[in-house]
Amino acid sequence: MADIPAGGGAPRSEGAAPLRIGLLGAARIAPEAIVKPAQAGGHRIVVVAARDRARAKEFAERHGVERVADSYAEVVADPEVDVVYNPLVNGLHGPWNLAAVAAGKHVLTEKPSAANREEAAEVRAAVAKAGVAFMEGFHYLFHPVNRRLRELVASGELGEVRHLTAAFRVPGPGPDDPRWSLELAGGALMDLGCYCLHALRMLAPYLGGEPRVVAARAGERAGAPGVDEWLDADLEFPDGATATARCHMAFDGRDMSITVTGTRGEATLPNFPLAHQDNRIVIRTPEGEREERHGDRTTYHYQLEAFAARVRHGVPLPIDADDAVTTMALIDDCYRAAGLSPRPRHPGVA
Repeated sequence: MADIPAGGGAPRSEGAAPLRIGLLGAARIAPEAIVKPAQAGGHRIVVVAARDRARAKEFAERHGVERVADSYAEVVADPEVDVVYNPLVNGLHGPWNLAAVAAGKHVLTEKPSAANREEAAEVRAAVAKAGVAFMEGFHYLFHPVNRRLRELVASGELGEVRHLTAAFRVPGPGPDDPRWSLELAGGALMDLGCYCLHALRMLAPYLGGEPRVVAARAGERAGAPGVDEWLDADLEFPDGATATARCHMAFDGRDMSITVTGTRGEATLPNFPLAHQDNRIVIRTPEGEREERHGDRTTYHYQLEAFAARVRHGVPLPIDADDAVTTMALIDDCYRAAGLSPRPRHPGVA
Protein backbone atom coordinates (compact mmCIF):
# COMPACT_ATOMS: atom_id res chain seq x y z
CA MET A 1 0.00 0.00 0.00
CA ALA A 2 1.41 3.37 -1.02
CA ASP A 3 1.68 5.79 1.86
CA ILE A 4 -0.50 8.88 2.04
CA PRO A 5 1.10 12.34 2.10
CA ALA A 6 0.57 14.19 5.37
CA GLY A 7 -1.75 16.70 3.73
CA GLY A 8 -3.91 13.99 2.19
CA GLY A 9 -2.62 14.50 -1.35
CA ALA A 10 -0.86 17.06 -3.50
CA PRO A 11 -2.81 20.26 -4.16
CA ARG A 12 -3.32 21.19 -7.79
CA SER A 13 -0.23 23.12 -8.84
CA GLU A 14 -0.47 26.53 -10.48
CA GLY A 15 -1.14 26.15 -14.18
CA ALA A 16 -2.23 22.53 -13.95
CA ALA A 17 -5.38 21.79 -15.92
CA PRO A 18 -8.47 21.28 -13.77
CA LEU A 19 -10.15 17.90 -13.70
CA ARG A 20 -13.26 17.82 -15.89
CA ILE A 21 -15.74 15.73 -13.96
CA GLY A 22 -18.95 14.08 -15.12
CA LEU A 23 -21.55 12.98 -12.55
CA LEU A 24 -23.62 9.82 -12.86
CA GLY A 25 -26.79 10.72 -11.00
CA ALA A 26 -27.92 13.59 -8.80
CA ALA A 27 -27.19 11.68 -5.60
CA ARG A 28 -27.69 13.20 -2.15
CA ILE A 29 -24.04 12.57 -1.34
CA ALA A 30 -22.69 14.32 -4.44
CA PRO A 31 -22.63 17.96 -3.20
CA GLU A 32 -20.46 17.11 -0.20
CA ALA A 33 -18.50 14.26 -1.76
CA ILE A 34 -17.51 15.82 -5.09
CA VAL A 35 -19.07 19.20 -5.93
CA LYS A 36 -17.73 21.27 -3.03
CA PRO A 37 -14.24 19.68 -3.06
CA ALA A 38 -14.05 20.15 -6.84
CA GLN A 39 -15.02 23.79 -6.65
CA ALA A 40 -12.56 24.39 -3.81
CA GLY A 41 -9.78 22.77 -5.83
CA GLY A 42 -10.46 24.70 -9.01
CA HIS A 43 -11.86 21.72 -10.92
CA ARG A 44 -14.89 21.69 -13.23
CA ILE A 45 -18.13 19.76 -12.85
CA VAL A 46 -18.84 19.55 -16.56
CA VAL A 47 -22.05 17.53 -16.81
CA VAL A 48 -24.61 15.59 -14.80
CA ALA A 49 -27.31 13.08 -15.78
CA ALA A 50 -30.08 11.54 -13.70
CA ARG A 51 -32.93 9.14 -14.32
CA ASP A 52 -35.15 12.22 -14.46
CA ARG A 53 -33.79 15.07 -16.60
CA ALA A 54 -35.73 17.62 -14.54
CA ARG A 55 -33.97 16.41 -11.42
CA ALA A 56 -30.60 16.67 -13.17
CA LYS A 57 -31.44 20.20 -14.32
CA GLU A 58 -32.42 21.28 -10.81
CA PHE A 59 -29.22 19.75 -9.41
CA ALA A 60 -27.10 21.50 -12.04
CA GLU A 61 -28.68 24.88 -11.38
CA ARG A 62 -28.33 24.54 -7.62
CA HIS A 63 -24.73 23.33 -7.62
CA GLY A 64 -23.17 25.10 -10.59
CA VAL A 65 -22.82 22.12 -12.95
CA GLU A 66 -22.14 23.35 -16.47
CA ARG A 67 -24.42 21.07 -18.49
CA VAL A 68 -27.15 18.44 -18.24
CA ALA A 69 -27.05 15.19 -20.22
CA ASP A 70 -29.96 12.97 -21.16
CA SER A 71 -28.40 9.72 -19.92
CA TYR A 72 -25.52 8.18 -18.00
CA ALA A 73 -24.21 6.83 -21.29
CA GLU A 74 -24.01 10.37 -22.63
CA VAL A 75 -21.91 11.42 -19.64
CA VAL A 76 -19.55 8.48 -20.09
CA ALA A 77 -19.13 9.21 -23.80
CA ASP A 78 -18.71 12.99 -23.37
CA PRO A 79 -15.35 14.01 -24.90
CA GLU A 80 -15.01 16.88 -22.44
CA VAL A 81 -15.18 14.55 -19.43
CA ASP A 82 -11.93 12.99 -18.22
CA VAL A 83 -13.13 11.83 -14.77
CA VAL A 84 -16.40 10.04 -14.03
CA TYR A 85 -17.77 10.12 -10.49
CA ASN A 86 -20.14 7.21 -9.81
CA PRO A 87 -22.45 7.60 -6.78
CA LEU A 88 -25.22 5.35 -8.10
CA VAL A 89 -26.84 2.56 -6.08
CA ASN A 90 -24.46 -0.28 -5.23
CA GLY A 91 -25.77 -2.61 -7.94
CA LEU A 92 -24.92 -0.04 -10.62
CA HIS A 93 -21.37 0.62 -9.50
CA GLY A 94 -19.88 -2.31 -11.39
CA PRO A 95 -21.71 -1.88 -14.72
CA TRP A 96 -21.13 1.85 -14.97
CA ASN A 97 -17.54 1.61 -13.73
CA LEU A 98 -16.93 -0.84 -16.56
CA ALA A 99 -18.64 1.47 -19.05
CA ALA A 100 -16.63 4.50 -17.92
CA VAL A 101 -13.31 2.63 -17.98
CA ALA A 102 -14.10 1.25 -21.45
CA ALA A 103 -14.59 4.84 -22.60
CA GLY A 104 -11.11 5.72 -21.33
CA LYS A 105 -12.27 7.75 -18.34
CA HIS A 106 -10.63 7.92 -14.94
CA VAL A 107 -13.10 6.75 -12.30
CA LEU A 108 -13.79 7.78 -8.73
CA THR A 109 -16.56 5.46 -7.58
CA GLU A 110 -18.56 5.26 -4.43
CA LYS A 111 -17.91 2.12 -2.48
CA PRO A 112 -17.97 -0.77 -2.90
CA SER A 113 -16.76 -0.83 -6.50
CA ALA A 114 -18.99 -3.73 -7.56
CA ALA A 115 -21.67 -6.13 -6.32
CA ASN A 116 -19.29 -9.03 -5.61
CA ARG A 117 -15.70 -10.19 -6.02
CA GLU A 118 -16.14 -11.55 -9.53
CA GLU A 119 -17.50 -8.26 -10.82
CA ALA A 120 -14.79 -6.30 -9.01
CA ALA A 121 -12.19 -8.49 -10.72
CA GLU A 122 -13.73 -7.64 -14.10
CA VAL A 123 -13.43 -3.95 -13.27
CA ARG A 124 -9.78 -4.48 -12.26
CA ALA A 125 -9.02 -6.20 -15.55
CA ALA A 126 -10.68 -3.41 -17.51
CA VAL A 127 -8.74 -0.75 -15.57
CA ALA A 128 -5.45 -2.53 -16.29
CA LYS A 129 -6.27 -2.74 -19.99
CA ALA A 130 -7.32 0.92 -20.25
CA GLY A 131 -4.50 2.30 -18.12
CA VAL A 132 -6.75 4.77 -16.30
CA ALA A 133 -6.85 5.88 -12.67
CA PHE A 134 -9.45 4.09 -10.59
CA MET A 135 -10.31 4.44 -6.92
CA GLU A 136 -13.11 3.58 -4.53
CA GLY A 137 -14.33 6.52 -2.49
CA PHE A 138 -12.99 5.42 0.88
CA HIS A 139 -12.51 9.10 1.69
CA TYR A 140 -11.88 8.50 5.41
CA LEU A 141 -8.46 7.08 4.51
CA PHE A 142 -7.10 10.45 3.38
CA HIS A 143 -7.98 12.40 6.49
CA PRO A 144 -4.96 13.21 8.70
CA VAL A 145 -6.55 11.78 11.87
CA ASN A 146 -6.82 8.35 10.24
CA ARG A 147 -3.22 8.68 9.10
CA ARG A 148 -2.28 9.42 12.70
CA LEU A 149 -3.89 6.17 13.84
CA ARG A 150 -1.73 4.20 11.42
CA GLU A 151 1.34 6.10 12.59
CA LEU A 152 0.58 5.16 16.19
CA VAL A 153 0.28 1.48 15.32
CA ALA A 154 3.48 1.56 13.26
CA SER A 155 5.43 3.40 15.96
CA GLY A 156 4.86 0.73 18.60
CA GLU A 157 3.58 3.24 21.16
CA LEU A 158 0.53 1.03 21.72
CA GLY A 159 2.69 -2.09 22.00
CA GLU A 160 1.74 -5.24 20.16
CA VAL A 161 -1.75 -4.87 18.74
CA ARG A 162 -4.05 -7.51 20.19
CA HIS A 163 -7.55 -6.42 19.12
CA LEU A 164 -9.29 -3.90 16.87
CA THR A 165 -12.95 -2.91 16.78
CA ALA A 166 -14.51 -0.92 13.93
CA ALA A 167 -18.16 0.10 14.05
CA PHE A 168 -20.50 1.92 11.69
CA ARG A 169 -23.99 1.80 13.19
CA VAL A 170 -26.55 4.50 12.42
CA PRO A 171 -30.33 4.99 12.21
CA GLY A 172 -31.79 3.49 9.08
CA PRO A 173 -33.12 4.99 5.88
CA GLY A 174 -36.79 4.73 4.96
CA PRO A 175 -38.40 1.41 4.05
CA ASP A 176 -38.36 2.16 0.31
CA ASP A 177 -34.67 3.08 0.19
CA PRO A 178 -32.73 1.12 -2.48
CA ARG A 179 -30.19 0.13 0.15
CA TRP A 180 -32.75 -2.43 1.34
CA SER A 181 -32.87 -4.08 -2.12
CA LEU A 182 -31.00 -7.32 -2.71
CA GLU A 183 -31.26 -6.82 -6.49
CA LEU A 184 -29.51 -3.44 -6.12
CA ALA A 185 -26.77 -5.00 -3.94
CA GLY A 186 -28.04 -3.47 -0.73
CA GLY A 187 -27.44 -4.32 2.91
CA ALA A 188 -25.71 -2.92 5.96
CA LEU A 189 -22.38 -4.55 5.16
CA MET A 190 -22.35 -3.19 1.61
CA ASP A 191 -23.31 0.34 2.62
CA LEU A 192 -21.63 0.74 6.02
CA GLY A 193 -19.63 -2.31 6.98
CA CYS A 194 -17.38 -1.97 3.96
CA TYR A 195 -15.84 1.04 5.74
CA CYS A 196 -15.14 -1.07 8.82
CA LEU A 197 -13.54 -3.88 6.84
CA HIS A 198 -11.49 -1.46 4.78
CA ALA A 199 -10.24 0.45 7.82
CA LEU A 200 -9.18 -2.82 9.43
CA ARG A 201 -7.47 -3.90 6.22
CA MET A 202 -5.48 -0.66 6.09
CA LEU A 203 -3.73 -1.77 9.30
CA ALA A 204 -2.76 -5.13 7.78
CA PRO A 205 0.82 -4.05 6.89
CA TYR A 206 1.54 -3.78 10.64
CA LEU A 207 -0.26 -7.01 11.58
CA GLY A 208 1.40 -9.59 9.37
CA GLY A 209 -0.89 -9.31 6.33
CA GLU A 210 -4.53 -9.37 5.31
CA PRO A 211 -7.18 -10.54 7.80
CA ARG A 212 -9.41 -13.58 7.32
CA VAL A 213 -13.00 -14.02 8.42
CA VAL A 214 -13.38 -16.34 11.42
CA ALA A 215 -17.13 -16.00 11.99
CA ALA A 216 -20.02 -13.65 11.24
CA ARG A 217 -23.60 -13.09 12.37
CA ALA A 218 -26.36 -11.12 10.67
CA GLY A 219 -29.98 -10.10 11.02
CA GLU A 220 -32.12 -9.89 7.89
CA ARG A 221 -34.31 -6.90 7.18
CA ALA A 222 -38.00 -7.69 7.70
CA GLY A 223 -39.61 -8.10 4.30
CA ALA A 224 -36.28 -8.16 2.48
CA PRO A 225 -34.93 -11.73 2.42
CA GLY A 226 -31.18 -11.93 2.06
CA VAL A 227 -30.62 -8.28 2.95
CA ASP A 228 -28.70 -7.67 6.16
CA GLU A 229 -30.06 -5.02 8.51
CA TRP A 230 -27.00 -5.63 10.67
CA LEU A 231 -23.89 -7.78 10.47
CA ASP A 232 -21.04 -8.43 12.89
CA ALA A 233 -17.87 -10.15 11.74
CA ASP A 234 -14.91 -11.59 13.64
CA LEU A 235 -11.54 -11.51 11.89
CA GLU A 236 -7.99 -12.60 12.57
CA PHE A 237 -4.68 -11.26 11.27
CA PRO A 238 -1.66 -13.48 10.51
CA ASP A 239 0.25 -12.24 13.58
CA GLY A 240 -2.61 -13.33 15.86
CA ALA A 241 -4.35 -10.00 16.42
CA THR A 242 -8.14 -10.25 16.31
CA ALA A 243 -10.72 -7.76 15.06
CA THR A 244 -14.44 -7.15 15.12
CA ALA A 245 -16.42 -5.27 12.48
CA ARG A 246 -19.92 -4.15 13.43
CA CYS A 247 -22.40 -2.54 11.07
CA HIS A 248 -26.06 -1.74 11.58
CA MET A 249 -28.33 0.20 9.21
CA ALA A 250 -31.27 0.58 11.60
CA PHE A 251 -29.45 1.29 14.85
CA ASP A 252 -30.90 3.09 17.85
CA GLY A 253 -28.16 5.70 18.06
CA ARG A 254 -24.82 6.30 16.35
CA ASP A 255 -21.49 4.51 16.67
CA MET A 256 -18.89 5.25 13.99
CA SER A 257 -15.72 4.51 15.92
CA ILE A 258 -12.55 2.50 15.57
CA THR A 259 -10.43 1.37 18.53
CA VAL A 260 -7.00 -0.26 18.47
CA THR A 261 -5.96 -2.05 21.66
CA GLY A 262 -2.34 -3.03 22.22
CA THR A 263 -0.25 -4.40 25.05
CA ARG A 264 0.85 -0.89 26.09
CA GLY A 265 -2.12 1.26 25.23
CA GLU A 266 -5.26 1.99 23.27
CA ALA A 267 -6.31 4.55 20.65
CA THR A 268 -9.83 5.49 19.57
CA LEU A 269 -11.20 7.58 16.74
CA PRO A 270 -14.78 8.53 17.70
CA ASN A 271 -15.83 9.08 14.07
CA PHE A 272 -13.38 7.51 11.66
CA PRO A 273 -15.58 7.53 8.49
CA LEU A 274 -16.48 11.24 8.76
CA ALA A 275 -13.49 12.50 10.67
CA HIS A 276 -14.25 16.14 9.80
CA GLN A 277 -17.25 15.88 12.12
CA ASP A 278 -15.00 14.79 15.00
CA ASN A 279 -11.29 14.93 14.29
CA ARG A 280 -10.13 13.63 17.67
CA ILE A 281 -7.93 10.68 18.42
CA VAL A 282 -7.99 9.62 22.08
CA ILE A 283 -4.85 7.81 23.25
CA ARG A 284 -4.69 5.93 26.55
CA THR A 285 -1.40 4.56 27.91
CA PRO A 286 -0.03 3.84 31.40
CA GLU A 287 1.17 7.47 31.38
CA GLY A 288 -2.42 8.69 31.14
CA GLU A 289 -4.95 9.82 28.55
CA ARG A 290 -4.42 12.50 25.93
CA GLU A 291 -6.43 13.85 23.05
CA GLU A 292 -5.08 14.99 19.69
CA ARG A 293 -6.87 16.72 16.83
CA HIS A 294 -5.81 16.45 13.21
CA GLY A 295 -7.16 17.82 9.93
CA ASP A 296 -9.25 20.94 9.36
CA ARG A 297 -11.09 20.04 6.14
CA THR A 298 -13.52 17.32 5.09
CA THR A 299 -12.44 13.81 4.25
CA TYR A 300 -13.77 14.44 0.73
CA HIS A 301 -11.46 17.41 0.15
CA TYR A 302 -8.40 15.37 1.08
CA GLN A 303 -9.60 12.52 -1.13
CA LEU A 304 -10.10 14.62 -4.26
CA GLU A 305 -6.70 16.24 -3.83
CA ALA A 306 -5.08 12.79 -3.81
CA PHE A 307 -7.09 11.63 -6.84
CA ALA A 308 -6.28 14.79 -8.79
CA ALA A 309 -2.59 14.34 -8.00
CA ARG A 310 -2.76 10.83 -9.45
CA VAL A 311 -4.58 11.89 -12.62
CA ARG A 312 -2.53 15.01 -13.33
CA HIS A 313 0.90 14.16 -11.91
CA GLY A 314 1.03 10.37 -11.58
CA VAL A 315 1.30 10.48 -7.78
CA PRO A 316 0.57 6.93 -6.56
CA LEU A 317 -2.66 6.28 -4.71
CA PRO A 318 -2.76 4.12 -1.57
CA ILE A 319 -5.74 2.17 -2.95
CA ASP A 320 -6.64 1.08 -6.46
CA ALA A 321 -8.57 -1.57 -8.39
CA ASP A 322 -6.50 -4.35 -6.80
CA ASP A 323 -7.42 -3.08 -3.34
CA ALA A 324 -11.08 -2.96 -4.38
CA VAL A 325 -11.04 -6.66 -5.26
CA THR A 326 -9.48 -7.57 -1.91
CA THR A 327 -12.14 -5.63 -0.01
CA MET A 328 -14.93 -7.12 -2.09
CA ALA A 329 -13.64 -10.65 -1.46
CA LEU A 330 -13.69 -9.97 2.29
CA ILE A 331 -17.27 -8.69 2.04
CA ASP A 332 -18.32 -11.85 0.20
CA ASP A 333 -16.60 -13.99 2.85
CA CYS A 334 -18.48 -12.16 5.62
CA TYR A 335 -21.80 -12.78 3.91
CA ARG A 336 -21.08 -16.48 3.48
CA ALA A 337 -19.92 -16.81 7.10
CA ALA A 338 -23.16 -15.17 8.26
CA GLY A 339 -25.27 -17.57 6.20
CA LEU A 340 -26.16 -15.05 3.50
CA SER A 341 -25.22 -14.93 -0.17
CA PRO A 342 -22.91 -12.38 -1.78
CA ARG A 343 -24.83 -9.73 -3.66
CA PRO A 344 -26.01 -10.61 -7.19
CA ARG A 345 -24.69 -8.51 -10.03
CA HIS A 346 -26.99 -6.15 -11.90
CA PRO A 347 -27.88 -7.32 -15.43
CA GLY A 348 -26.31 -4.28 -17.09
CA VAL A 349 -26.33 -0.58 -17.83
CA ALA A 350 -29.50 -0.30 -19.90
